[in-house]
Amino acid sequence: MMGLLYRAADALRRRCLRHDHGRLGEDLAHRFLRRRGCTIVARNYRPRSGWGEIDLVAWHGGKLVFVEVKTRAGAEFGPPDRAVDAPKRAHLNYAARDYARRAGVEWKKVRFDIVSVLLAKPARIDWIRDAFAPSEDVMRL
Repeated sequence: MMGLLYRAADALRRRCLRHDHGRLGEDLAHRFLRRRGCTIVARNYRPRSGWGEIDLVAWHGGKLVFVEVKTRAGAEFGPPDRAVDAPKRAHLNYAARDYARRAGVEWKKVRFDIVSVLLAKPARIDWIRDAFAPSEDVMRL
């Protein structure tokens, strides 16, 4: 019964968010991670400085996981996770440091993951755990 409701909600969401691939991808990634044991604690976290944004923050196996969701309508420009380059990683590190500090979580207990979403029928979702290492450098603005 719940599966039927989820499929109906997905169809409605796809129709409403037809042109907002990012939001649709985040919704799919959110549900995907929850089904795999993650506890989502924040969405679209942005530090007060406004520099950087984390799509999803979750707890998984004793680690605080910062998740970057990349969504594409097709694969003609390569896999979505390739869009997480060095400047994007720097922004993610900055925002993650801010979140971890405010939450009182030690930096050694964090992890960075990427969820790659291709909006085919059916959608293809890849979860890349430990996609890159947390940076020990503290950036100054």
